Amino acid sequence: MTEFTPWSALIGGFVLGGSALMLLLLNGRIAGISGIVSGAMQVSDPNAKWRWMFILGLIFGPLLAGPFGLGLPENIDASWPVILIGGFLVGTGTRIGSGCTSGHGICGIGRLSPRSIVATLTFMAVAIVVVFVVRHLIGV
Repeated sequence: MTEFTPWSALIGGFVLGGSALMLLLLNGRIAGISGIVSGAMQVSDPNAKWRWMFILGLIFGPLLAGPFGLGLPENIDASWPVILIGGFLVGTGTRIGSGCTSGHGICGIGRLSPRSIVATLTFMAVAIVVVFVVRHLIGV
Protein backbone atom coordinates (compact mmCIF):
# COMPACT_ATOMS: atom_id res chain seq x y z
CA MET A 1 0.00 0.00 0.00
CA THR A 2 1.42 3.37 -0.95
CA GLU A 3 1.26 6.41 1.27
CA PHE A 4 -1.45 8.94 0.41
CA THR A 5 0.08 12.23 -0.68
CA PRO A 6 -2.57 14.75 -1.75
CA TRP A 7 -0.14 17.32 -3.19
CA SER A 8 0.47 15.58 -6.50
CA ALA A 9 -3.29 14.94 -6.86
CA LEU A 10 -4.02 18.60 -6.09
CA ILE A 11 -1.44 19.82 -8.60
CA GLY A 12 -2.72 17.35 -11.19
CA GLY A 13 -6.29 18.52 -10.63
CA PHE A 14 -5.30 22.15 -11.16
CA VAL A 15 -3.36 21.28 -14.32
CA LEU A 16 -6.21 19.17 -15.72
CA GLY A 17 -8.87 21.73 -14.87
CA GLY A 18 -6.78 24.61 -16.19
CA SER A 19 -5.97 22.74 -19.39
CA ALA A 20 -9.60 21.83 -19.97
CA LEU A 21 -10.66 25.42 -19.35
CA MET A 22 -8.00 26.80 -21.73
CA LEU A 23 -8.99 24.33 -24.46
CA LEU A 24 -12.64 25.34 -24.07
CA LEU A 25 -11.98 29.10 -23.95
CA LEU A 26 -9.31 29.24 -26.66
CA ASN A 27 -10.56 26.55 -29.07
CA GLY A 28 -14.18 26.02 -28.07
CA ARG A 29 -13.42 22.31 -27.65
CA ILE A 30 -14.13 19.81 -24.88
CA ALA A 31 -11.10 18.02 -23.41
CA GLY A 32 -12.54 14.52 -23.69
CA ILE A 33 -9.72 12.18 -24.64
CA SER A 34 -11.97 9.68 -26.45
CA GLY A 35 -13.23 12.39 -28.81
CA ILE A 36 -9.75 13.83 -29.24
CA VAL A 37 -8.22 10.46 -30.15
CA SER A 38 -11.16 9.57 -32.39
CA GLY A 39 -10.80 12.86 -34.30
CA ALA A 40 -7.02 12.47 -34.56
CA MET A 41 -7.48 9.09 -36.25
CA GLN A 42 -9.66 10.59 -38.98
CA VAL A 43 -7.48 11.75 -41.83
CA SER A 44 -10.00 14.28 -43.08
CA ASP A 45 -10.34 16.05 -39.70
CA PRO A 46 -9.13 19.66 -40.07
CA ASN A 47 -8.49 19.75 -36.30
CA ALA A 48 -6.12 16.78 -36.32
CA LYS A 49 -3.04 18.95 -35.60
CA TRP A 50 -4.16 20.27 -32.22
CA ARG A 51 -5.55 16.82 -31.37
CA TRP A 52 -2.13 15.21 -31.99
CA MET A 53 -0.42 17.93 -29.94
CA PHE A 54 -2.82 17.18 -27.07
CA ILE A 55 -2.04 13.44 -27.32
CA LEU A 56 1.71 14.12 -27.40
CA GLY A 57 1.32 16.27 -24.30
CA LEU A 58 -0.33 13.34 -22.53
CA ILE A 59 2.52 11.05 -23.53
CA PHE A 60 5.43 13.38 -22.77
CA GLY A 61 3.88 15.23 -19.81
CA PRO A 62 5.16 12.72 -17.24
CA LEU A 63 8.70 13.12 -18.59
CA LEU A 64 8.50 16.87 -18.05
CA ALA A 65 7.03 16.39 -14.56
CA GLY A 66 9.72 13.88 -13.53
CA PRO A 67 12.31 16.44 -12.37
CA PHE A 68 9.68 17.88 -10.01
CA GLY A 69 9.17 14.52 -8.31
CA LEU A 70 5.94 13.79 -10.17
CA GLY A 71 5.49 10.86 -12.51
CA LEU A 72 3.72 7.64 -13.35
CA PRO A 73 3.61 4.53 -11.18
CA GLU A 74 6.61 2.27 -11.65
CA ASN A 75 4.69 -0.97 -11.08
CA ILE A 76 1.23 -2.01 -12.14
CA ASP A 77 -0.03 -5.09 -10.33
CA ALA A 78 -2.08 -6.46 -13.23
CA SER A 79 -1.38 -8.90 -16.03
CA TRP A 80 -1.57 -7.93 -19.70
CA PRO A 81 -4.84 -9.83 -20.22
CA VAL A 82 -6.45 -7.91 -17.33
CA ILE A 83 -5.14 -4.61 -18.71
CA LEU A 84 -6.41 -5.42 -22.24
CA ILE A 85 -9.84 -6.54 -20.98
CA GLY A 86 -10.06 -3.39 -18.85
CA GLY A 87 -9.13 -1.21 -21.82
CA PHE A 88 -11.75 -2.92 -23.97
CA LEU A 89 -14.43 -2.41 -21.31
CA VAL A 90 -13.49 1.25 -20.87
CA GLY A 91 -13.61 1.77 -24.64
CA THR A 92 -17.00 0.07 -24.83
CA GLY A 93 -18.32 2.21 -21.98
CA THR A 94 -16.97 5.31 -23.67
CA ARG A 95 -18.88 4.47 -26.85
CA ILE A 96 -22.10 3.62 -24.98
CA GLY A 97 -21.84 6.73 -22.76
CA SER A 98 -21.06 9.05 -25.70
CA GLY A 99 -17.86 10.21 -24.05
CA CYS A 100 -15.23 9.41 -21.48
CA THR A 101 -14.63 10.29 -17.86
CA SER A 102 -12.54 13.31 -18.78
CA GLY A 103 -15.12 14.73 -21.17
CA HIS A 104 -18.09 14.10 -18.91
CA GLY A 105 -16.41 14.30 -15.50
CA ILE A 106 -14.17 17.31 -15.92
CA CYS A 107 -15.75 19.32 -18.70
CA GLY A 108 -19.39 18.25 -18.57
CA ILE A 109 -19.82 18.70 -14.84
CA GLY A 110 -17.96 22.02 -15.08
CA ARG A 111 -20.60 23.12 -17.60
CA LEU A 112 -23.38 21.75 -15.34
CA SER A 113 -24.51 19.34 -18.07
CA PRO A 114 -27.22 17.02 -16.64
CA ARG A 115 -26.22 14.28 -19.11
CA SER A 116 -22.60 14.49 -17.98
CA ILE A 117 -23.53 14.45 -14.30
CA VAL A 118 -25.58 11.27 -14.82
CA ALA A 119 -22.80 9.73 -16.93
CA THR A 120 -20.15 10.51 -14.29
CA LEU A 121 -22.30 9.11 -11.49
CA THR A 122 -22.76 5.97 -13.59
CA PHE A 123 -18.99 5.69 -14.24
CA MET A 124 -18.27 6.04 -10.53
CA ALA A 125 -20.96 3.54 -9.46
CA VAL A 126 -19.67 0.95 -11.93
CA ALA A 127 -16.09 1.56 -10.79
CA ILE A 128 -17.07 1.02 -7.15
CA VAL A 129 -18.84 -2.25 -8.01
CA VAL A 130 -15.91 -3.47 -10.14
CA VAL A 131 -13.37 -2.74 -7.40
CA PHE A 132 -15.54 -4.51 -4.83
CA VAL A 133 -15.98 -7.58 -7.06
CA VAL A 134 -12.31 -7.75 -8.03
CA ARG A 135 -10.88 -7.14 -4.56
CA HIS A 136 -13.40 -8.94 -2.36
CA LEU A 137 -15.24 -11.56 -4.42
CA ILE A 138 -12.69 -12.68 -7.01
CA GLY A 139 -9.63 -11.80 -4.94
CA VAL A 140 -7.39 -10.56 -7.76
